[in-house]
Amino acid sequence: MNLHTSRRRFLSGLAAGCAFPAPMLLAQSEQVETKTERNISSFRMHRWQDHFDSLKNGVILSDTTSRMLQYWSEDGTVAKIYPTSVPLSDDLTRLGYTRVVRKVDGPSWRPTPSMKKRNPEWPDYVGPGPENPLGTHALYLSWQYYRIHGTNDTRKIGRRSSNGCIGLYNGQIAELFAFAKVGTQVKLI
Repeated sequence: MNLHTSRRRFLSGLAAGCAFPAPMLLAQSEQVETKTERNISSFRMHRWQDHFDSLKNGVILSDTTSRMLQYWSEDGTVAKIYPTSVPLSDDLTRLGYTRVVRKVDGPSWRPTPSMKKRNPEWPDYVGPGPENPLGTHALYLSWQYYRIHGTNDTRKIGRRSSNGCIGLYNGQIAELFAFAKVGTQVKLI
């Protein structure tokens, strides 16, 4: 039935297009643009040169709107893109320049004072393992309480779901962890 309906629409559109070619093209163009606008993702690729002066120590750019993170190695031979989770709200989001100050394989987690105030039922401490909200690896940033880390809850990736950090799938944070070093430049936009 769908094939028949599509064929009928095509033939009627073709006949109308022959009789009134310009309006038909305009109508088709408007339909395509409308459909495209609804399907456009906010995903944007960035050039490192638009955000950093050099690749010294490698660079990480996290786009909180596109919910993606890009990494470039110091020598420019490695460029990676990862989907991320981002902060739940703008007031939890910190934007600007920072850097990696510590790397931890198997991080432990403690809620920040503001997290504990919002969620008093949360535990005071979670050690490394499958219940840890930081996943398998964490890159600690020069901003207190901010990290780029893994997550054991894969439903969070691609969503506004964190309390300020940038989250990646555990396999991808492990890869980024291997590339990044203490001193890697970071920018959140």
